[in-house]
Amino acid sequence: MRGNGKYREGSVLESNRIRRVVIAGGGTAGWVTACALTHQFRDLLDITLVESEQVGTVGVGESTIPTIRTFHRLLQIDEREFLSSVAGSFKLAISFENWTRPGSRYIHPFGTTGVNTWSCDFHQFWLESRRRGMQSELGDYCLETVAARQDRFALFNAGQNAQQWSMRWTKAATAMERSDVSYAYHFDAGLYAAFMRVKCEGRGLKRIEGKIAQVRLDPDSGYVQALVLEDGQVIEGDLFIDCTGARALLSEQALHTGYEDWNHWLPSNRAVALQTEADGPAVPYTRAIAHEAGWHWKISLQHRIGCGIVFSDAHMSDDEAAAKLLAENPSKPLRDPWIIPFRTGRRRKAWNKNVVALGLASSFIEPLESTSIHLTLSAVTRLVQFFPFEGISQAAVDRYNQVSREELEHVRDFVVMHYHLNERDEPLWKQCREMELPPGLAERIQVFRETGYAWQGEDELFRLDSWTHCMLGQGVMPRSHHPLTRALSDADLKRLLESVRKPIDAAVAAMPSQEQFIDSYCKAPPSAWEQMYARARQHERVTGKVAGVGGGLAQ
Repeated sequence: MRGNGKYREGSVLESNRIRRVVIAGGGTAGWVTACALTHQFRDLLDITLVESEQVGTVGVGESTIPTIRTFHRLLQIDEREFLSSVAGSFKLAISFENWTRPGSRYIHPFGTTGVNTWSCDFHQFWLESRRRGMQSELGDYCLETVAARQDRFALFNAGQNAQQWSMRWTKAATAMERSDVSYAYHFDAGLYAAFMRVKCEGRGLKRIEGKIAQVRLDPDSGYVQALVLEDGQVIEGDLFIDCTGARALLSEQALHTGYEDWNHWLPSNRAVALQTEADGPAVPYTRAIAHEAGWHWKISLQHRIGCGIVFSDAHMSDDEAAAKLLAENPSKPLRDPWIIPFRTGRRRKAWNKNVVALGLASSFIEPLESTSIHLTLSAVTRLVQFFPFEGISQAAVDRYNQVSREELEHVRDFVVMHYHLNERDEPLWKQCREMELPPGLAERIQVFRETGYAWQGEDELFRLDSWTHCMLGQGVMPRSHHPLTRALSDADLKRLLESVRKPIDAAVAAMPSQEQFIDSYCKAPPSAWEQMYARARQHERVTGKVAGVGGGLAQ
C-alpha cells in the first residue's frame, strides 16, 4: 500500500485516499470501465488495465437496449463514428417467436405506446376497444413496433446532411410530439471493446499485457494489495475492478464472495454461438425464437449475422444444439460454433472490501432481453457516483450492493416471466410454467391478469410498456380493465385510437429501410470487419482456440 495506512473494516481508509485504480481484465466490461473512469477522472486517478491476449473472451454480447445511448452521450461518443467502427445496426425492438406456442409472435418495442392519462394508461383504452369488437393490436399504437414490422428506420434529427426522408420524418415526429425514436444498437462486441480502448488510451490509461498469476492480499484486512503477473510484475493499487469474467479472479477466487444461483428460475445453462455471412439486409430488431429446450437468437449486423442457441443441458446435448444451430442458419459460417457454459445468478456482493466486480464477474442473466451490456454500464455509472476518493465507506458499499441487487432481481424477474408464461408442451416449458415464481413477479402477473394494471418502479429498468406488451404477448389477457374507459362513446374511442395510429403510420411510411439509412448515415468500411477477423486469427495463433472459446460463463 502507499504510505503506512491500512484498511479498517466499517470505516474509511485510515490514511490512504483512493488514487490508484487497477482494472483486471479487458473485454467489454474492462474497456467500458476504463473509458468511463478516464473520461470522468483522468486528472484525479492513476488508472491501469491488465489483460492478456491468451485469455479467451465470450465475444457474443452484440445486442443492447436504449440506455447505451445515454452512456455514450455522457462519454461524448459520436454516434456515426461509433457505428461505422463497430459495423453496427439499429434496434427498435425484440421479436419473440414461438414463446407462447409454436407459430406465435409478438414484438417487445423500446418506444412508448399511445398516450397515457394521469388516471388511466393507454392500454386500458385499447382493452376497452377490444371488448367492443374493434380489431387492432396494441403494437399498432407504438411507432417502434410498426417500424420494426416493416424493417424501416430513420432518426428525427439526423443532421444537416440527412436525406429527404429525415426531413419528412421530422415533420411527422412533430405532429406526434416525439423528440426522437427510441432505439438501441446491434454491434460486434470485439470491435466495441477495441473502439473503447482507443478512446481511453488517449486519455492517459496505462495498459499492461500479462496474465494474472496471483492476487496478493493484505494479511491484516484481507483487502487486495496487488496483482502479480506470470512474468513477475507486481501491479499495486488502492481500488481494484474485477472484469475477469465468471472466473472472478479477485471477487471470488481471492475474496470468496459467494454466488447466489438462479438456475431454479432460469433453467437454461448453456449456449452455442455462431457467426455467419449476412443472409439479407439487417432488420431493426433482435429475433428470439423459442425451441423445445430453450431459444435461438439472431442479430443482424452490417456485415454478418450473430446467432446462437440458449438451452438446458438437461433437455438438449451440446451436439444436438450445435447441429440445430447450423441447420437453422444455412448461410456460410465465418467460424466454427463454440459452446458457452453459464450459470445464472449474482455475486453476493458486487463490491467486497476494495474490489468491485463488473460484468460477468458480478452476475449473469441470460441474454434474452439484451441486458448484459446495460448492467455493466449501469454498474460503471453507479461506481462513478459512489467513487470513494476519500476512502472506502462501508455505508456507501452497502448501499451500492443493495442497489445492484435490486436492479438484478428486477431484470431477472422480467426474464423469468417469458419462460413462465407459455402454453408449450415440451418438458422444459412445462417445468417453467409450473415453477414457483419470485413473489414480486407473481404479484405483477396476478394483478395484470385480474385488472389490466401494470406498473414501473422508480428505479426499475423495464417500463410499464414493456410489462404490458410482454404479458399480453405471452397470452395474459386481463379479465377486467379500468372502468373509466367505458365513459367514452364508440365514436370518441375510435377518434382516440386513430389520433395515435394515423401519425405513426404516416411517419413509418416516410421512413427508408434500415439498410438505406445505414448506407447514408454510418456505413462501416470493409476495414472494420477485416480488423475483427485479423484479431480472431491472432487470438487463435496465441491460444490455439477460436476467439470466443475459453470464455465460458460457468462460475
